Formats: sequence, C-alpha cells, structure tokens
Amino acid sequence: MKQVVQNYKSGELAVLDVPVPGCKPGGVLVRTAYSLISTGTELMKVSEAGMSMLGKARSRPDQVAKVVQSVATNGVPATYRKVMGKLDSYTPLGYSLCGVVEQVGPGIDDVAVGDVVACAGNEHALHAELNWVPKNLYARVPDGLASRHAAFGTVGSIAMQGVRRGEPQLGDVALVIGLGLIGQLVVQLLVASGVRVVGVDPDPTRCELAERLGAAACGDPASAAVEAAVAELTDGHGVDQVYLAAGGGSNQPVELAARLCRDRGRVVDIGKCRLDLPWNAYYEKELDVRFSRSYGPGRYDPEYELEGRDYPIGYVRWTERRNLACFLDLLARGSVDVEPLVSHVADFDDAVETYQSLKDGGLKAVAVLFRYPEHAGEAQAPAVAVPAVKPRSSGVTTPARSAKAPVRLAFVGAGNYATSMLLPHLAQRDGVELSTVVTTTALSAANAQRKFGFAEATTDLDAVLGDKSIDAVFVVTRHSSHAELTRRALLAGKAVFVEKPLALTEGDLAGVLAAVEESGNDRLQVGFNRRFAPLLNEAKKQFGARTGPANLRYLVNAGRLQHGSWYLQQGTEGSRFAGEGGHFIDTASWLLEADPVSVYAVATSDNEDLQVVLRYPDGSTATVSYVTTGAPSFPKETLDLVADGKVLRLDDFVRASVYGRKRWVSSRLPKARDKGQNAELAAFIKAVRTGGPMPVPLESLVATTAATLAVQAGLAGGAPVTLARTR
Repeated sequence: MKQVVQNYKSGELAVLDVPVPGCKPGGVLVRTAYSLISTGTELMKVSEAGMSMLGKARSRPDQVAKVVQSVATNGVPATYRKVMGKLDSYTPLGYSLCGVVEQVGPGIDDVAVGDVVACAGNEHALHAELNWVPKNLYARVPDGLASRHAAFGTVGSIAMQGVRRGEPQLGDVALVIGLGLIGQLVVQLLVASGVRVVGVDPDPTRCELAERLGAAACGDPASAAVEAAVAELTDGHGVDQVYLAAGGGSNQPVELAARLCRDRGRVVDIGKCRLDLPWNAYYEKELDVRFSRSYGPGRYDPEYELEGRDYPIGYVRWTERRNLACFLDLLARGSVDVEPLVSHVADFDDAVETYQSLKDGGLKAVAVLFRYPEHAGEAQAPAVAVPAVKPRSSGVTTPARSAKAPVRLAFVGAGNYATSMLLPHLAQRDGVELSTVVTTTALSAANAQRKFGFAEATTDLDAVLGDKSIDAVFVVTRHSSHAELTRRALLAGKAVFVEKPLALTEGDLAGVLAAVEESGNDRLQVGFNRRFAPLLNEAKKQFGARTGPANLRYLVNAGRLQHGSWYLQQGTEGSRFAGEGGHFIDTASWLLEADPVSVYAVATSDNEDLQVVLRYPDGSTATVSYVTTGAPSFPKETLDLVADGKVLRLDDFVRASVYGRKRWVSSRLPKARDKGQNAELAAFIKAVRTGGPMPVPLESLVATTAATLAVQAGLAGGAPVTLARTR
C-alpha cells in the first residue's frame, strides 16, 4: 500500500510503498476514502523538517534537553546513534480521515465490514491507503453524510473540545482569534450553541468566510472595527470567552484577549501561539486561562486509546470518541457546514506536490483533502500455517551449517532499542543476512528495511515463522508480547533472541518452557548483555577465582521516566523492575557463577526505590538497589564485588578497577560505554551458525527470570521467596 511520509532530517516528502498493517485485536482495518490535511499542525511539522539542525534544535528545546540527559547517561556515541536514527527515519503525516471498514479485529462488535467510519489519531488516521484504528479512535458515519465531510471529524473534535473548555452559554459573546481551519469550526460550533461571535484574522478572505458561516463581525487584529463590534455586542463589558486558535510567535493574540475580555472572563488556548501573559492585564480582570487538549478526555491515555477502556459517561460526559461522534452528528444535521472550508481536493498520488505547494504559498487554503483511488480489493487476513517441527532431545546441538552460508535473521519489532543498539551491529557483520522485518505498524518496518537493508518488510508474522529459510528470530517488541512470540518462534523451530524480559508472569514462563519441551528446541537467548561487556569481563579476569562467599552491591540509578512512556503501563507491560531487573540479576549471577536460591525485596513507602537481596548456594549475597529518585548527573550503574580480601569496582562501564595484593585499573577510558551488545550478538550468531551451545544456558535464563518475577511476590508478601529449581 502507499503512505505519505517525511524524513525529519532532510525534510524529504514521499509517497512510500509500505506493508499493509495487520488487523490487531481491539481495532479495525480501514481503507481510506478521504483524509484531511491540517494546514496548521501538519505544515508546521513540514516546515520544521526543512530547517537546519540548529533551527530544529531552537524549535524544540524540550528535545534538546532530553538529548543532553541521554549524553550524560549513555555517552555521546550511543546518543548520537539514537538521535540520528530517529531523525533519519520516515515519519507519518495525517490524523483525520474517513474510510470503509475492511477487516474487524477480535473484540470489536460495534461495526462490521463495509461500514463507513471517521478516524482520529496521529498514529492511526494517517495519510495512507489502509490504517489500523483502535476502538476509541473511530466513530460510525451517519447515513447520508458525505465521506469528504466526515474526514473533518478529528479537527472538528479539536474545535469542539476547545468550545467545551470555554463553557459558553446562550446569549454569550465570544471572540475567536485566528480564522484558519480550527478557528472557522469554532465559529460555527459557537453559533450553533447560541453564541454571538466576533472573529479576528489578518486575512480578509478568512474574515469574509467566517461572517458567511455565522460570525457577527470579523476584522484585522489591528482594526478598530473589532473593538467597536465587541463594544456594541457587549454593551462595553467585553466578551465572555476568547478562543485562541492562532499560531506563530507573536504575543499579540494574548494581549488582544486581555483587552477585549470582560472581567473574570475565560481565555481558552486551542492553537499553539505565544503565551507571554501580560501580568497586570490578566490579574486586574482575574481572567481564567484554560488549555484545550486536542480531541478531548482520553487523548494521550494509552489505556483509553490503545486498550479501548472507555471512561464512564457519568464521570466523563465527553470523551474524544464521543466528541467525534457528536461532531459527525452535527454535520449530518446541517448544524455545521464544512463544504465552504474545502479549498482544494487533490488526488492521493499528488500528495508531495500538494504539500510543496502549500509550503511555498502557491496554494492558499483553509482545508485540503486527499482523495483516494477506488477500492482495489480487500487486504487478505494473514493466514500461513506454522509447519510442524521435528522434536529433538533438549540440549542436543543442531548440525553445523556451511561456513559459507549466511545466517538469515528476522526481526519482530523495530523500535528504538532494536534500531540503535542491535541492528547497527548486525548490519555490519559478515555472514549475516537481514531477511525480514515484521512490525505491527507499516512505516516502522519500511524504515528498518531502508536503513538496515532487510530483504523484506511485512506485518505478517505467520509468514515469517513459516519461512524455513530463516534461521533465527529476534523478538524486540513490548514486554507483554515477549513470552508468546518466543513460544511461537520456538515451536516453529527457530533459534530465538528475545530482549528482556523473557516473561512477565510465572504462567508466561511456563508457556515458554512447555514450548521447549514440546518442540525439543531450546535454542534461546535473552538479551542480558552486560555479562558480555568487555570492560566487565576484563575486570572479572583480573579479580580471579575466589574461594569464599562474596558480597556484591549493584546500584542502578534508573531515574524517572518521561510522562507517557509505555514503561509506565504496569497493567499490561509489568512493573519497571520486571522489565529491566533481569539485567542486573543476570550480571550478579554471572559474576558469582551461580543461580540465586532466594529473593528478598523491600521498597520505600512510595514504591519509588527498591532493594533486592539475592542469596546464592555458597552463601554469597547480591544486593540490587534500583532507585528512581537519584540525581540525573550521577552514573546509572555502579557495582562492587567483595571477596577473599579483594574488591572489584565497575563505574558505569566507563572505568573498572580491582583492589587486592596488586591494584588493577582499566588503562584508559573507552570511546563509548560498551554494555556488551556487540559481543552478545557475535556469540549468538556463532551458536546459530555452528550449531553449538547457546551463549547462556537455558537453566540460567530461567533462573534469572524466576528471580525477577519473585521480586513482586516478595514485595507483596514481605518475606523471602525461595526459588525452586525449574529444570
């Protein structure tokens, strides 16, 4: 299928061939009929992409701060790879469309194949021929409403949420500053609510349009006519609400709002304009400044948008889905008219030229629609049988491959970690062929294919598992899917590299082990990379053998997560320690050369910081302090191992030292923090190529996973948890 994309680094716009998205549970696959260009939001993004790197940095100081923090935590090389990888990727455009339901995912019963729906979301209602849309981001289009009009549903919801935030009442007078697409819709919604409206915009054509659509008067912000109209309509008191639907760097809109608003009036920010509030003006009138967040309640909440968990109507009357449905109803009943806003309708194949014309000013428009070709046939649901795998005894190595035959790899998932920490190493490795990349979103697969040279990109996992030519599958997806994907790949006879964690529950872990037992395939590696770090390996060698029990302390200064991070979705993705803690338990067990026999965990009263004490068969102990409340400037990982009159010290994979009869200190600082990913991948590829043992015994992977899972049980029970041998 085709999709409009942009490279944020170069500014390049393209209509790209990408895989058809899969129809996942909890949503529908929609074939687009019309999609709407947001001439404000989207053109701002397009313009930013055309800036120099310095210009991009100036326009997004919030992102610059994240980069600076990443440098302090991960070092310059790793941060550079991550940032450049993000910049030099195709990103999607679009967030408002209308189309026809082509497939219905499990759990959906409110629409059927063939229904017409309006869709929302900058990850789900893209300028693409097909989109997968979760339940709370689509609404059925009323009978008789034209698809080109229903494509306005998302921007209409944005305008509607702004109006709701202003709480207008019958007879009020409102001022709308900025008469672009959102402003024109705000005008109509206010008029439909019984509010008299004055509009402000420097473009006389837009002012004339707003008056035709119901505004009492409109004019230039510097015009005396605007103030005169406000004075006449309000008997000199000022407007009840001001709606800021303007953009740009001028502070004129907020100053005008203060001048024309009545005492204790409301100012609602819908757009993205400068907000240097003149303190005296706002204080003296005690103005109520409010922000309107996109389409309405539910926006940016992954449980609402992705998992389909609705808010009870008795507590949240107007969610983003209800706003969408309400706006469609107003369109169908003629209370709002969007046809006068349509300045241009372009064929989807002409998308690049259309954007360029809008950017250059050749096309002056309030609203532009993309019209898609007639349906060329329905996308087929993925359905490839998984071949039976001949069982073999657990632990038996596979036959050696030809030394000349490349190891053919498939990646399931192509997110930040895969594209910054794994694929750059594999793409440069001789004897490796990147065969297929599988993702649930079409564009991420296409990006990985372009950047790393995958032969194929797809959203069809079954086809990959059924491909006998693929030797190994990398599972680099969200945590909740690791165990099931690993289980399926093992049953398909593939060697599997799964990023931590292997499992989030004891049941998931049992499922993986059942797949090993059923298939006889134990070719499994979990991405516990720190045991492969060159600096730590050298330090362990310098420390030498030990005779008595050891004491190990591992401080992990994890820091706080950014708001909105999927790591915070503990209901589906597990706790943060469940996702990351295996790294540190595995490292401790490797250094102590044994698997833990018991786990004791305690947390601070606010559950921000965690202490995990592991006991080992020879009496050794390891304490992992996992904290989020430390200083960001302090190193992320520090480790001390004490035994037999010796001390091993590791400082964040930058410096290591051993104190004993002789002192050893790493000779020089490495060029980058090497946490072992490259060496780990080399060991895995060698095992796959030669048929030799996996780099880490399965028993150790299971023991580390069981210990990680026991932490939550220990916190709940307040007592040590004994670890029974799984195998």
